[in-house]
Amino acid sequence: MKTKITLEEAHEILKSCFELNDTEMVSIFDAHQRVLAQDIFAPIDQPPFDRSPVDGYAIKASDSIGASAEHPLKLEIIEEVFAGQFPEKEVLEKKACRIMTGAPIPRGADCVIRQEEAAESVGFVEIQMQLVSGENYCYQGEDIKKGEHILKKEDVLNYAGIGILVCMGITEVLVYKIPKVAVLSTGDELTPVGQQLQPGKIYNSNLYMIGMRLKEFGMETIILGNVADDIEESCKRIKEGLAQADILITIGGASVGKKDLIKESMREVGADTLFWKVNMKPGTPVLVSKLDGKPIISLSGNPAAASISLEVMVREFLAYYAHRNDLIPQKTEAILDNSFNKESTRRRVLRGKLVKKGADDVVELVRKHSSGVLSSLYHCNCLVDVPAGTAALQKGQSVTIYKL
Repeated sequence: MKTKITLEEAHEILKSCFELNDTEMVSIFDAHQRVLAQDIFAPIDQPPFDRSPVDGYAIKASDSIGASAEHPLKLEIIEEVFAGQFPEKEVLEKKACRIMTGAPIPRGADCVIRQEEAAESVGFVEIQMQLVSGENYCYQGEDIKKGEHILKKEDVLNYAGIGILVCMGITEVLVYKIPKVAVLSTGDELTPVGQQLQPGKIYNSNLYMIGMRLKEFGMETIILGNVADDIEESCKRIKEGLAQADILITIGGASVGKKDLIKESMREVGADTLFWKVNMKPGTPVLVSKLDGKPIISLSGNPAAASISLEVMVREFLAYYAHRNDLIPQKTEAILDNSFNKESTRRRVLRGKLVKKGADDVVELVRKHSSGVLSSLYHCNCLVDVPAGTAALQKGQSVTIYKL
């Protein structure tokens, strides 16, 4: 078992010890926000025929030469075509086809004059301006050509991606399964919300805070509830939770107190311990184990420590496991708007609020950084990554941040 590893080592161990999630075929109606497990190539042209982008008249551009409001040119209307119909007649010289938006352009025509730029009389239309070939004309394949690489493996399908699939006539796609992540809290002190608090007890906020954040990551989240500080009961609930999920996250009991029983519970269920403790503050007491090929990630019971570990360690693993590159925390530079007066003898992660001031990204550190403080997470939209051996931070200093 490795201990007191770096955050980067934790990332590598998690990625190297677990197989990626499986794939499944789904209907496009169930594919929104899913991750493609295949490249998509266009089976047809889009549009599949030359079509008009406006309501007007399909003509030969040569028939409009010299036309103006003072000297209109009159063309005979030979046909009227609506979207969904197909023209039967060819547009010859001095002829025009009345056409609606989306309708196929008839043979012989090479442009379309807008309805508002022409004057129609019975059986005829007057052209009052000169056009060029290709004007107001959408060519077959103008948007997408047959065989074009239109969607990439590991793209997250948004509304536009679904629209592209539909316009190609594609009814189902291969996607990665959404990971099922079960969340189990531990601790005699925890009381379910809705019940009366007894002396020495607290409400079980961590369970829902972590569970809801996993939902925001797009995971299928299973809330398992709480287990008391009892090894036998913990082992039972760990096995039950892992049977329902691809990943189990436990909260609490991962440190060194007399009732921090997660390490012993993992030994009892036969799990392999991959590492214990990550060299950062807060969030040091993280335990990662493996049972039946599945990861069990045990976080600190302190709210901020659990949340920060989720953001800087677990989130990147979930991005890898679920093929969700968009979940990988973005690291960038920002300017501090206030100071932090403590020296960081080891790596420290601070909570902050990122705002734009002029051309600069500016981060204001929260006032309370204790591991047990939950309230400072509410307006927090970034984390400041402070390297070990860093002196007190000063206002105006450049720092590295994770955008949340």
